[in-house]
Amino acid sequence: MNTPENSLTKEQITHFAQRIDARKSLLLGEIRQVLARSRNEYYVDLIGGTGDSGDTATASLLRDITEAEVIRDIGEVRDIVAAEDRIAAGKYGLCIDCEEPVRYKRLDAYPTAKRCFTCQVRREKLLAPSPYTGR
Repeated sequence: MNTPENSLTKEQITHFAQRIDARKSLLLGEIRQVLARSRNEYYVDLIGGTGDSGDTATASLLRDITEAEVIRDIGEVRDIVAAEDRIAAGKYGLCIDCEEPVRYKRLDAYPTAKRCFTCQVRREKLLAPSPYTGR
């Protein structure tokens, strides 16, 4: 296939759709496992684990890490669902800000990319904390 770098063929879109779907299935499976495991750990804690304050702190830290992982995974699933919506609407591979094509290389590295590189950089600069205010 000799296509311009910034346009996608139907085959390429299908390829990305398959990658996105596979990633979504993997993430949903991981989320289910983590939630099932955390429920079991919660019940073990209720039954009355015997441990010192260090054990309690470690358990709390592990719960926080698990929660952060689940939140990150859920965010990625949301990005995947948004990409699936763009595929269904015929807008996959187009920047949601400027509507210009997102380069193939960017999509290959990050199949759920919703912005072209230029718009993504602009957005990150707008959302970046100020070095002067810390916000």
